Amino acid sequence: MQLPSTSDADFDDSLAELGRLAKTLGLLVVGTVVQKRSAFHVATYLGSGKIGELKALLAAQDADTVVLEHEVSPSQARTLETALDVTLIDRTGVILEIFHRHARSRAAKAQVEIVRLQYMAPRLRALGAGSDRQRGGIGGKGAGESSMELDRRKIRDRVAELTAELSQLSTEAETQRSRRRDLNRVALVGYTNAGKSTLMRALTGSDVLVADKLFATLDTTVRMLSPETRPKVLLSDTVGFIDHLPHGLVASFKSTLDEALEASLLLHVIDASDRGWRRQLGVTRDVLAEIGAGFIPRLLLFNKFDRVGNAEAQAALAQLILAEWPEAVILSAKSDDDIRYLHAKLEKHFRGSVVEDDIHIAYHCQHLRADVFAECQVLGERYDESGVIFRVLATPATIDRLRTNSADTRERAP
Repeated sequence: MQLPSTSDADFDDSLAELGRLAKTLGLLVVGTVVQKRSAFHVATYLGSGKIGELKALLAAQDADTVVLEHEVSPSQARTLETALDVTLIDRTGVILEIFHRHARSRAAKAQVEIVRLQYMAPRLRALGAGSDRQRGGIGGKGAGESSMELDRRKIRDRVAELTAELSQLSTEAETQRSRRRDLNRVALVGYTNAGKSTLMRALTGSDVLVADKLFATLDTTVRMLSPETRPKVLLSDTVGFIDHLPHGLVASFKSTLDEALEASLLLHVIDASDRGWRRQLGVTRDVLAEIGAGFIPRLLLFNKFDRVGNAEAQAALAQLILAEWPEAVILSAKSDDDIRYLHAKLEKHFRGSVVEDDIHIAYHCQHLRADVFAECQVLGERYDESGVIFRVLATPATIDRLRTNSADTRERAP
């Protein structure tokens, strides 16, 4: 449904995106019905005439599912579903189901299930005998508790259980992040299906999932930039954003998005071949601000440029982009030359954060030698009566940590 506050172009983009969401869910779109109104119908979301038109289309196409562009209230969904006699899914429900199917890690599964249960709870409705009051007392299901009330209580209990599990998993993830805190970290962020995972694979040589579908990646993956640089640079892939992303999902995936929040640099990936790239850029910018990452330095990457029409169209779009964002990078994640250029740009960016200094490692602490070579660029080494002095290029935090480890080892030595 298009409201007056929505431009025709934005509405068309949003409707096309809904079609891609439905396709990702495995649905075949056989028709589209659009209604322009000043406001949603309070009871049925659509007007009575449009409901009749939709019923005729459903019968003609032998369709059994209706996907709505906006989120509807439980009562609107129930009334409209009854009037059409089909399965009804609104935009939020589609996104939640896609997240549910694509979640792989324990954390992602718990995060998605919490939001799905919270979404389902107000939509439960009693059917037939299931709405009868259940007897209380010994062996009963609660004092006068209805079947629907029992289901809601089970949902509350399950949400509490999952929240506790997620808290424990978040603590473990925070411990892992703390070990990487003094390393240079880059996070790939952007709209869903912008090509983040393809860039991740190209820049790190990892085997992360790459698929031409929405929300293919829900779990954060952290890998070393390859070929390896000095200082080392860690690259993380994060969950993609989308317009009207349910607020609960943003909140529940905060632990996953903390990789972006704690990054030294954000690579904001934009699908330049999508005509709605400006809207998508704005959505990502708003979500980053919502999670508190709006202040982190950001490099715009306009990806999939090989899909932008002919050479003339590519040149025109490149000129427009660079006029507005002179520091932006225009590339295709499938181009080896473009990936080498981006790799060099990242290496140069972080080279400015390193300093040249000495690290003294006592002779009885030589097991730390491997850490020095792994985390620093060693320029030379010399010896004194108590140990080895390495001349290195590294970040101040790395040098301080290696010095601290060496001092702690000396203190524990017999």
